[in-house]
Order: sequence, then C-alpha cells, then structure tokens
Amino acid sequence: MRARYARVLGGRDVALLDGPIFLAGLFIALSPWILHYTTSQPGLVVHNVVMGIAIAVLALVFSATPTRTYGFSWALVLMGAWMVAAPWVVGSSPDRGVFLSSVIAGGLVALLGLICGAAAMRAGQMRKRAGRTTRSGEPIRT
Repeated sequence: MRARYARVLGGRDVALLDGPIFLAGLFIALSPWILHYTTSQPGLVVHNVVMGIAIAVLALVFSATPTRTYGFSWALVLMGAWMVAAPWVVGSSPDRGVFLSSVIAGGLVALLGLICGAAAMRAGQMRKRAGRTTRSGEPIRT
C-alpha cells in the first residue's frame, strides 16, 4: 500500500498544501460577501469570485493528478501577486478591510505557490539524478 501511495504521489512533498490553497481560493471567492463590499466595489467582486474559483480549481487539480501538475504551481505565485495588486488596479479606492483581505489572501496564495514550485523543482532534479524509470518505478534498461 505504501508503494502504491508513493507511486501515485510521485514524490510530491507538498500534498498537504492542496487543502490550504483550496481554502484560500474559497475565501477569495466569498470575501465580497464576508466583508460586505458587494455594492461599493462591484468590479472587485467579479474579479475576486473569478480568481477565487480559479485558485480553488487549481488546488483540486493538484490533488487529483499530482504528478502531472508540477508546472502549474508557479501559476499560483503569479495569481497571488495579482491578488495583492488587484484592489488598486480593479477596485476604486478600496477601504482598509478590502485592502488587507486581498493582500493577506494573495500573499498566502503566492507563498504556498512558491513552496509548491520549489518542491516541484527539487523533485524534478531528484528524478533526473535517479535516472529514467518506467511508470512502475523500475529502471529503464537500454
């Protein structure tokens, strides 16, 4: 059972970060109603719903197919950085709550994406050092 679990995860060290990434995306999508700025920032409401759903879907994709989605981890860094800048670019004179919510949630997404991306790079380098293998983990004989 351990060998199957290790094979499915493919050495992915950050499987536990999928949950917090999903929750951050869910918070971002629901933040207009949690912080009550649906009427004062209509452009930011649509933006946050779309970005939050996109981040949550990425987290679900990471947990469903962990070995094939290493490269998408870096997208979270860009999405988190965009969330930090969004109150000024998309919104119009955001108040402190909107500003802090976006900066903290975006910073968290960027940090988690950075951790996932770094772990993906490390796992890729370890696979290169270990040599090419088949799907079952056996070395390829030439």
